[in-house]
Amino acid sequence: MAEDFSVREKKTCTDPYLQHAWVSVCIDILTRNVARAEFEVRKNGTVERETSLANLFRYPNKNLSRFDLWKQTCAWWSLDGEAFWWFGENYVCGIPTEIYILNPRNMQHVVNDGKITKWVYTEEVSGRPLMILPDEIIHFKDWNPWNVYRGVSPLVSLGLEVEQDLLAAKQNTGLLKEGGVPKGLLKTDQVLTEAEAELLARTWDRKYGRGMKNRVAVLGKGTEYQPLTFSPDVLKLYDMKKWNLYTLLAKYGIPPRVANIQDSKSSLSGTDTENQHRAFWNFTLIPLLRNFEQILEVQFFRRFNLSETGEFNLNSIPELQESEDAQSNRDIAEINAGLKTINDVLRQRGENEKPWGDIWYKPSSLTAVDSESTKESKN
Repeated sequence: MAEDFSVREKKTCTDPYLQHAWVSVCIDILTRNVARAEFEVRKNGTVERETSLANLFRYPNKNLSRFDLWKQTCAWWSLDGEAFWWFGENYVCGIPTEIYILNPRNMQHVVNDGKITKWVYTEEVSGRPLMILPDEIIHFKDWNPWNVYRGVSPLVSLGLEVEQDLLAAKQNTGLLKEGGVPKGLLKTDQVLTEAEAELLARTWDRKYGRGMKNRVAVLGKGTEYQPLTFSPDVLKLYDMKKWNLYTLLAKYGIPPRVANIQDSKSSLSGTDTENQHRAFWNFTLIPLLRNFEQILEVQFFRRFNLSETGEFNLNSIPELQESEDAQSNRDIAEINAGLKTINDVLRQRGENEKPWGDIWYKPSSLTAVDSESTKESKN
């Protein structure tokens, strides 16, 4: 019973994005890269440019750009595990003409008979409650084992690590502040009067203490200087913070080099950096973008029975492109092997075709071999 009625310990970290530097860094890395991918509306494989549906995702509302739409969606997803798109107060039915991003922390769901019948949104400034029907929103949410109606923050399993980092940072800040803690001691077995101690302190500061932020403590006659160093427990804080940092990066799927962290054991070559940036897209960002695509497919395109689909175009992402030399060598190898013609390559590059480019020319180093001649040579 004592545990049931005990006062819970107050958490040091109440807002990770505000209080924890690396949480903020990780979310910023994700958001600014997700928004680099162009979201396209396609119909029968053709990209639509100036249709009302395409313009909805390009210009969500008069105050929100395409870049901000996906940046804020990814930010709320990465911080709270869910994001809300609202079609606006003027929405009645059919395909919306506006999209607004709502704060998930101000959303309250109302459930009847196992289904959400409405949402109540508390406005940021006025505090006015606003009732929103489920058909007026798109709910991006990550899997939540404790609440099937809401998403869950990816930081839910890193509560102790974030808390430890903040406490360690406060401890380190205390060590850096002056706070009357001496940087060194002048110690002796003899007892000094207050006047003698003050005289020795002034003499020491005048000769050796220029520019020192911390004062020197004087303890007696026949003094000797003993510098103060960090205790082993304090030094362990740095190792703990490094471990927590890599745990946080692993949770968000961000390689160290993408976060501008150079491990002393890792390679200094540019190839290693390129591989980590490419892996960041292949194993973190692309799965996240595909997740967003599927949510929109179900909650938007199929809800309104549209023949169009939405897809992120990754062709302009440099991290996913091969170098020109590597691409040229691959094209040459495929042409020599008969897998492509010269015009196939030119069409892929968007260049003018050659009149003779559809004909494959066998390299002089290759010799035609049929099955009959092979059998005879074996006999």
